[in-house]
Amino acid sequence: MRKLEELLRDNILRLSPYSCARNEYSGHSATVLLDANENPYNNPYNRYPDPLQQELKNVMAKLKGVSPEQICFGNGSDEIIDLLFRCFCRPGVDNVVAIEPTYGMYRVCADINDVEYRPVRLDDNFQLDADRLLNACDANTKLIWICSPNNPTGNLIDSGMIEKVVSAFDGIVVIDEAYTDFSRSVPFRLKLAKFPNIVVLNTMSKAWGCAGIRLGMAFAQKEIIDIFNKVKYPYNINVLTQRYAMDALKDSFRVEKWINTIVEERGRMVAAFRALPVCRKIYPTDANFFLAKMDDAQAIYDYLVRKGIIVRNRTNVCMCENCLRVTIGTKSENNELLAALRQY
Repeated sequence: MRKLEELLRDNILRLSPYSCARNEYSGHSATVLLDANENPYNNPYNRYPDPLQQELKNVMAKLKGVSPEQICFGNGSDEIIDLLFRCFCRPGVDNVVAIEPTYGMYRVCADINDVEYRPVRLDDNFQLDADRLLNACDANTKLIWICSPNNPTGNLIDSGMIEKVVSAFDGIVVIDEAYTDFSRSVPFRLKLAKFPNIVVLNTMSKAWGCAGIRLGMAFAQKEIIDIFNKVKYPYNINVLTQRYAMDALKDSFRVEKWINTIVEERGRMVAAFRALPVCRKIYPTDANFFLAKMDDAQAIYDYLVRKGIIVRNRTNVCMCENCLRVTIGTKSENNELLAALRQY
């Protein structure tokens, strides 16, 4: 890995971060807060939230098997995705490499930040070839994006191939593990000591059922997290999100039940879809959704919309022609979908 100073944009390296009122007295207790121009009424919502979410990080760190200093929270994972571009990629100069097909926000953020985006197609089994991915890189490649389990395909990317990329690349490899709770894989966040150049993304939107609170997270070496904390907006995670997340994290057993139920339903739905006359193929999945190749994805999608049932039509995504992406719902929701398709 190149030195962090060589990977960062020069202006980010020189940046003096905004100093929050709450940061300046950090480490001391206080009962009279007259420093941040807040309204003294309507406690606790009149106060700015902890800019570094320390209490939440302490709880999350124990759950995820990392240290609090290795966590950065974002307003959804999308904030952290954008943050990576802003920290490491010089607009109009640097580039990033990503597997294809994959999560669309990587390309969108590249376009927003005026950074060249280099997609490398997966093979017919939606697996990456490490050499092909690395061959797409050059001296100005700062980031490689790998989503595993991948979206929209649902499959785990071979961990050996990922490690080969990480070991050979001298920049930052971003491993998006938004759906890892639905798989049996060992998460890469537990390999931070072995691979100092990885940034691992996760979220409370999927397994934790908290998409509405918008809490994404990045796990990385402290030196990288320090950069994120310098660049991110000071109060990016609001009080309501922090409080709800703290309450949710107290009930991990309930989440385990949800995961087990979803995985069980996933198996039932995949088997049922395979029996549908309009379904050609189901791709392997380790997520809370599956990708199904259909006879005519657009016609089936339109039919389901008329029935009030919404799935995701991915037919215009590279390598996903005539494919629908189906999220696992409750048993009754899944049955409604199957009943509609059996009548198609």
